[in-house]
Amino acid sequence: MGSMISSADVVVTSPGRNYVLLRVTTEDGLVGWGDATLNGRELAVASYLRDHVVPLLVGRDAHRVEDTWQYLYRGAYWRRGPVTMAAIGAVDTALWDLKGKAAGLPVYQLLGGAVREGVYAYAHAFGWDHGELVASVDRRLAEGFRAVRVQFGVPGLDAVYGVHLGAAAYEPAGRGRGPLVERWAGAPYLRHAPGALAAIRDHVGPDVDLLHDVHHRLTPVEAARLAKDVEPIRLFWLEDVTPAENHHALDLVRQHSTTPLAIGETFTTIWDCQELLVRGSIDYIRAAVTHAGGLSHVRRIADLAALHGVRAAPHGPSDLSPINLAASLHLALSTHNVAIQEYMGHPGEAHEVFRTAYTYADGYLHPGDEPGLGVEVDLVAAERFPYEPAYLPVARTVDGTVWDW
Repeated sequence: MGSMISSADVVVTSPGRNYVLLRVTTEDGLVGWGDATLNGRELAVASYLRDHVVPLLVGRDAHRVEDTWQYLYRGAYWRRGPVTMAAIGAVDTALWDLKGKAAGLPVYQLLGGAVREGVYAYAHAFGWDHGELVASVDRRLAEGFRAVRVQFGVPGLDAVYGVHLGAAAYEPAGRGRGPLVERWAGAPYLRHAPGALAAIRDHVGPDVDLLHDVHHRLTPVEAARLAKDVEPIRLFWLEDVTPAENHHALDLVRQHSTTPLAIGETFTTIWDCQELLVRGSIDYIRAAVTHAGGLSHVRRIADLAALHGVRAAPHGPSDLSPINLAASLHLALSTHNVAIQEYMGHPGEAHEVFRTAYTYADGYLHPGDEPGLGVEVDLVAAERFPYEPAYLPVARTVDGTVWDW
């Protein structure tokens, strides 16, 4: 009876970023934590959990992780979507945390044990002009990273994904009444991007893995042109070249280039990924543990990817909490076809709220060996950071047309 869930509580806190957390407690006093954050729509998930899911959890056996996943997914009838799947992801992750604590083992041991010594990680570097970007890349290399995502400015624009003109740091989620509007133009980006990336390749040499994120902004033909133009740079991957909903667009890109393609951070179920994986249209699938239904479901996505020669690389932004990163690391350490983990770090205030067991050294991450996920939340500290509305930007073309951000 001690494994029965006695309570579940939703915690909304904003230590530098807004986070939605789920705290699940069993009758024997164990506590499991899950992340339900959906940047820019946080309170929708908080309500889904508080008003619809939490009442279903009390009295359930916390050890029945798979049954609970199916109950929340199939039992709701209205399936899928980011709000539903983030809520399910929080429950699933919290239950894995509880199971690890009950067993006295880190979650990766429950998933089959380690298949590698550490998880290869990439960091972000940005700079509006070449000098700023080189300095940012060099800082990352000095920190031990050998894989770096590079984002740069474009002449004639004031904001491109990952960097703003004149900004010392990049924070897309703006506080205030509404989202920031960024202006976008594909033609100058396509003229500038290959040279900007080639210059960084010349600077770092052949042994550093370089990544670049287009953030869904190109048409299929534009994406194919860019992928072809950057082939000599030998990118680790080119990410999100077209809107993720249009799977056939990536077939066109694939036909014209051998540049590795990554996509999937906006996918929430295996059904979103299925066609791309089966057809071999991509090289890396980016579904996030929190947004895609938790550890149970992202492990299924990784297994399907493995059948088709695709590697997993779960999304790991700072707008998901350290709980999500810890879950991703347990998945990565125990899943054969995980290739790399995004590592942005978290705002300084977040470290006042979250105590974490994962570590970084020499370009690799490790989830640690504490029972469960290895993340605990200081509820008193969390209360010091109340929720503040924040929105991701909206992109418009130079003539004012809404575009994909």
